Amino acid sequence: MLRKEILTTPPITSGRRAAEKDIAAIATVFVTSEDPAHPIDSVFDPERGPRAKRWMAEQFGEQTLILAFDTPQTIRKVRVEVEEPDVSRTQEMDVSVSHDGGHTYRELVRQEYNFSPPRTTLEREEWSVNADGVSHMRLRIKPDKGGMACRATLTTLALE
Repeated sequence: MLRKEILTTPPITSGRRAAEKDIAAIATVFVTSEDPAHPIDSVFDPERGPRAKRWMAEQFGEQTLILAFDTPQTIRKVRVEVEEPDVSRTQEMDVSVSHDGGHTYRELVRQEYNFSPPRTTLEREEWSVNADGVSHMRLRIKPDKGGMACRATLTTLALE
């Protein structure tokens, strides 16, 4: 007899893909707000999927995350995961890059995520991009387009 089990959520995966950049080794991370129980460090660890550690802003409202690279980088893929297990909301995120030390930015991606716990709680995205000579990368996160007082969250940010 076949042994099987129906998974209600994807399993937690672990481990960085070989081509992923080690952000701790190549960049300084700036963030506008950080809940001490959910530090930004969690976004760059290898833990992925539902119930993985995540960053959560300490403050309500729009938040900004900036990666200031030690040397200019080539970015071909941006991978994000966002998990929201508690609040129904629409989170908006835009990803931009700078080639001039963070003075000006060019938007690469803008995306919305609709969360409706307990059913829709995790969003995974992988975008192919073409960005050479990147000095800074910026993520702006608006936690709820409807204006509800929410805190921004991010589970994973990975670059290739």
